[in-house]
Amino acid sequence: KKAILVIGGGSMKRAGFVDKIIGYLKEAGIETKLFEGVEPDPSVETVMKGAAAMREFEPDLIVALGGGSPIDAAKAMWVFYEYPDTTFEEIIQPFSFPELRKKAKFIAISSTSGTATEVTAFSVITDYAKGIKYPLADFNITPDIAIVDPALVATLPPHLVAHTGMDALTHAIEAYVSIMASEFTNPLALEATRLTFKYLPESVKGGALAVKAKEKMANASCMAGMAFSNAFLGICHSMAHKLGAAFHLPHGVANALLLDEVIRFNATDRPFKMAGFAQYKYPHAKECYAKLADYLGFTKGNETPEEKAKILRKKIAELKAEIGIKSTIAEYGISEQEFLSKLDQMVEDAFDD
Repeated sequence: KKAILVIGGGSMKRAGFVDKIIGYLKEAGIETKLFEGVEPDPSVETVMKGAAAMREFEPDLIVALGGGSPIDAAKAMWVFYEYPDTTFEEIIQPFSFPELRKKAKFIAISSTSGTATEVTAFSVITDYAKGIKYPLADFNITPDIAIVDPALVATLPPHLVAHTGMDALTHAIEAYVSIMASEFTNPLALEATRLTFKYLPESVKGGALAVKAKEKMANASCMAGMAFSNAFLGICHSMAHKLGAAFHLPHGVANALLLDEVIRFNATDRPFKMAGFAQYKYPHAKECYAKLADYLGFTKGNETPEEKAKILRKKIAELKAEIGIKSTIAEYGISEQEFLSKLDQMVEDAFDD
């Protein structure tokens, strides 16, 4: 009977997608309220403001349209709409959410190819006062319906295509080497990685005319999301959340800056720390990176696993250069002094991510 549509800035409005969605809802006899202005890296304050709007309007359907930010924000709003007395501190613990869908169901419509939040059990909300990004995790906030339409990403600026594409690539690679990877998640992660390497450059450079590349990247992002929603992620994302929050770097850029070093760190037979609940007998990240390089056609087949992992790192560096992602943190205007002054706190926060 009632739907609230959560959006970010004005791009979806200007492109006509908001009017189209409201029109479809009106045809179905659904009264619709618009909540707009969700900022990039949505804040705790925006979430609480949206939840208050929902409590006042009392929708039985939440529709989130946009990139990761509006959808992530709407997921968190959903929790506080259904449970007004819940606090952020109570849901920061992974998989501790109260049961949702008592008041509303959720539809996510993605306008970027990267976050895959339209199919995941995750949301990232920023507390700017504390300088911390909270990655919320619970299968309760997986949308009931996800709509993935390449038309929505056709006019996305090239730098955002590059940033979100690197996020998708990181999702896929981390899911593939995850301690929770399985026969169900690996095919999704492998193919998402292949599609990203093949189609991301064209998607960045070709603009709205790169119709096929946009479609393939939309698929790659969604597949990577399904993979990591079940296999989960690794230390690249843990650190990227904190690096991005501390220095206001786009999430995809933070991942891209760290991915090479994470692969180098993980590609060892003797990890510094053994993980609990692993789905394998022995550490095998290095072999996974090697298999991934083989699958992508980067190797001749006679290299050692160490050499294959290095080839994979080299190809990632080449991809970043091709799509305009810088190679170091310093190149984004962050001084060594400023970085080191925040390093200890970032390390501690990343450990708890």
